[in-house]
Amino acid sequence: MEIGISTFLETTPDLQTGAIMSHAERLRNAVEEIVLADQVGLDVYGIGEHHRADYAGTSPAVVLAAAASVTKRIRLTSAVTVLSSDDPVRVYQAFSTLDGLSNGRAEIMAGRGSFIESFPLFGYSLDDYNELFEEKLDLLLKIRESEKVSWQGNFRPDIPNLGVYPRSVQSPLPVWIASGGNSESAIRAGLLGLPIAFAIIGGMPESFAPLVALYKEAARQAGHNPDTLQIATHSHGFISDTSDRAAELFFAPTQAQMNVIGRERGWSQPYSRATFDAARSMRGALYVGDSEYVAEKILLLRKNLGVTRFFLHLNVGTMPHREMLHAIELLGTKVAPIVRKELAKG
Repeated sequence: MEIGISTFLETTPDLQTGAIMSHAERLRNAVEEIVLADQVGLDVYGIGEHHRADYAGTSPAVVLAAAASVTKRIRLTSAVTVLSSDDPVRVYQAFSTLDGLSNGRAEIMAGRGSFIESFPLFGYSLDDYNELFEEKLDLLLKIRESEKVSWQGNFRPDIPNLGVYPRSVQSPLPVWIASGGNSESAIRAGLLGLPIAFAIIGGMPESFAPLVALYKEAARQAGHNPDTLQIATHSHGFISDTSDRAAELFFAPTQAQMNVIGRERGWSQPYSRATFDAARSMRGALYVGDSEYVAEKILLLRKNLGVTRFFLHLNVGTMPHREMLHAIELLGTKVAPIVRKELAKG
């Protein structure tokens, strides 16, 4: 089972001082985090694409490329690439370039986007939300399969038997489907035989079991071996020396950012401490606690969903960089060894 980190490169106001970290500082911090994650033995680091002031991750491949030459083993992925509002040719080229720089450690996690700022920014209509993703995923998969591409579609110019370069080191370049819990996404990924990543940020992770079953059944019907497919989850969380300390550090910035998003999306209730505490219980979706507790929750997730990869989304709002680095160190040196030891028992 792989264990890693995902982030949106948050640059929200510091709740104590009101200061806002610059995008440049957050980007440099991310490279330092990736280097440490590699050093402590974590398997993967993912950066989500967003186009708004409170996130610095508009170009995940560029940030990951900055870390590629100073890391050795860790896999580098988007989490996610908003494929619907991007050009699949450029997406492939960016990540095949990253694949070359990292000597075969790049991945693409493709999604439709739960944040929609990129659609008007790049001139796309939300009326075409589903159709854009389907068409562009089709093109991306064709590009990774063949050096020369002949393709026709509705949302970008046709490609008349042209080459797309550079080619990736990995053949094929890994492409994951990201889903927030949509059954259509699970079925699509299964039919295509692609690995899937579920964002589980609320409720109980065990409730995703029917989606996992749907994904595997779709794969089986399409002739793929469901036992060989990879399943990842991404969940918010934080690790510190004690569970109380982890909760103390994580709650306030999480509450602030969740309430910002809640107001934007018209949620009826603000994010409360009671909601937070319920979510960090053993069956909840927040992985907040000391190393032993977080490891226990990951093992429960593995038991209930059969996941092969776990992303801990470490910061929801801005947190002190030193605490982020400490959490990464604990995830790699404490949590991951506990999980691996238990799984090795069979």
